[in-house]
Amino acid sequence: MRLARILAPRVTASAHCDLPCGVYDPAQARIEAESVKMICEKYQANTDPEFRTRAILIKEQRADLVKHHLWVLWTDYFKPPHFEKYPHLHQLFNEATKLAGAAGAKGATDPAKADELLQKIDEISKIFWETKQA
Repeated sequence: MRLARILAPRVTASAHCDLPCGVYDPAQARIEAESVKMICEKYQANTDPEFRTRAILIKEQRADLVKHHLWVLWTDYFKPPHFEKYPHLHQLFNEATKLAGAAGAKGATDPAKADELLQKIDEISKIFWETKQA
């Protein structure tokens, strides 16, 4: 019992994010979404089955990265006051991550799906930069 008390932390630290403020940026999601769109365009222009297989694998990896970067913003950067000021923000993130997923750009080879995703990321980016200036 005494050993547990000796080893117990004396100071408890807490932080609101994984890294210092300012490291968040929707540009990370946008870059990956741009990659998804370009891969879709190259896929459509090429009939080689090996190329198409590689393109799909890479596109799916990039789409997963889009979702990852969006989730980090959604869960780590945006806080309750942001969601109060922008009540549609949860819905916007939900729609964007679905567009990055199997029902969207990850599961399709149509560049139009990637364009829809890019539009959602642009909406998120606009809100993000408004919150950074506040």
